[in-house]
Amino acid sequence: MTQKPERKFYLKQFKAISNAISTYEDFNLLVSHLSEGVCRTFKVRGCSLLVLDQIEQQLFRVSSHGISDEYLSKGPLFVDDKYCSIGTGKVELIADMLNDDRIQYPEAAKIEGFVSMMGIPIKYRTSVIGVIRIYHNQVLTLHESDVDSLCVLGNQLGLVIENNGLKNFVDQVNMAFERLPPRLLRGYCR
Repeated sequence: MTQKPERKFYLKQFKAISNAISTYEDFNLLVSHLSEGVCRTFKVRGCSLLVLDQIEQQLFRVSSHGISDEYLSKGPLFVDDKYCSIGTGKVELIADMLNDDRIQYPEAAKIEGFVSMMGIPIKYRTSVIGVIRIYHNQVLTLHESDVDSLCVLGNQLGLVIENNGLKNFVDQVNMAFERLPPRLLRGYCR
């Protein structure tokens, strides 16, 4: 008989993390705390937060915890829309990373000691813009409510990532305007 996984993520923790997501001013610190918090809360081997580059169709790591530099530098992570949380927009569980065609680098997973992985999509509105990957050294089982909470946090994180990107764009436009000669700005800025 399979034992139902114990719930680890309750309203108190959810509120604290939601508050952090909406108030952190340092994006890098936020994602660092989130990846570490996932590892500590669920007692898993590793967590990585990845963002999608839509042009390259490749995932880029913005934060990780509990994962070696060797594993992180194993090679590019290309997106296969049919099988990945990025393409499906759904939570994906890979119970056996060594024998699943969805895994691009099974040997690296074996060396790292990873057995299973769960992908939680990071969404902005209806677009999937990244993924939270949770790695474990045995078959990963999380309580259904914990998975739901992680999905909501993925949506909140998507909003932060999108806003951060828009802020960077606006900052670049403002810097470009500041570099223009004053004669070109006459009539445009008052």
